[in-house]
Amino acid sequence: MQISRRSAILIVSGVLPYLADSRIARAESVVKIALWDKGPASMDNIETMAPMGMAMSGAGMGMATMGITVDVAEFPAGEVAFNVTNESPEFYHAVTISPVTDPSMELPYLSDKMMVDEEAAGVTARVKELRPGTSRSMTVALQPGTYILYCNIAGHYAMGMWTLVKVTG
Repeated sequence: MQISRRSAILIVSGVLPYLADSRIARAESVVKIALWDKGPASMDNIETMAPMGMAMSGAGMGMATMGITVDVAEFPAGEVAFNVTNESPEFYHAVTISPVTDPSMELPYLSDKMMVDEEAAGVTARVKELRPGTSRSMTVALQPGTYILYCNIAGHYAMGMWTLVKVTG
């Protein structure tokens, strides 16, 4: 029996969502992530504010105009499902997960691009850009350690869009 290319694509596209959902269902932990900002003016002070990325000098997180909130900041190692919602009415946001060996050290930051250097930081997983008001899930196998979740759209990390989570052994 020969299956046409179109039929194969239809079969795979019907099976992939099921496989993704089954992996999420088997996850040992579920973490809800909310991506937020303070509306249209959230990036207005990017030129005058001190960057608020992890371990950056002058970081006054109370002034953050963007952020990432998790419902649980510590969970056991293993399969972790991340349910990510972009709560912004205006901005696209994303989530990148990178390991952190020393929380007192700055992440490698490209000031000219206003982004974390992902190649130097190492990337464990990512949820690509989400339109305002949309959600997406991903499941990741995580080892014990500290991880940073951050939005690496230009300027967002520096405006406070990051959080740390701890994966226990």
